[in-house]
Amino acid sequence: MENISFEIFLRLFCGLLAGAVIGLDRNLRGKAAGMRTLGLVSLGAATAVCLVTQSGHPLDAVSRVLQGLLTGIGFLGVGVIARHGTHQRPQGLTTAAAIWLAAILGAAAGAGYYVVGGLALVLGMALLWMGGRLEARLHRVLDPINGDKHATRDNGDAGKQARSDDRGDHEDDIFP
Repeated sequence: MENISFEIFLRLFCGLLAGAVIGLDRNLRGKAAGMRTLGLVSLGAATAVCLVTQSGHPLDAVSRVLQGLLTGIGFLGVGVIARHGTHQRPQGLTTAAAIWLAAILGAAAGAGYYVVGGLALVLGMALLWMGGRLEARLHRVLDPINGDKHATRDNGDAGKQARSDDRGDHEDDIFP
């Protein structure tokens, strides 16, 4: 059996952790892909990149692995996108993007780019946590200026948040 170095363990663990963190957010919001799915996506990407970087292959081999990963993960992301409502608006785009980000974070961890992966994880989580509320606030400010173009459409979570704000539901707002 091959002796696994601490560096390899750290790369795989960081890949798994990054995907699991994003997946936990998706799970807590009741979305299709959760902690296990995104953790496995990220761990798989970390493993693939780790294998090719540790095997001594030339740099173009790493590029081909990344291209294959991103293409394959794109197909997985399509599986969580569905059309709903009378206007057939797509639902699940954020979760699909989160799956793609989890794969990228896993690839970064697998290549040993901890700072880049960590920063991308923090920025991605900040966007997931605050993006919907910020969109809702912007809709409330800009819709009257733009003639309220969004009032007749289903705007997903941002539209729901804007409508709940109009009813005075502010208990979990981070923007007063």
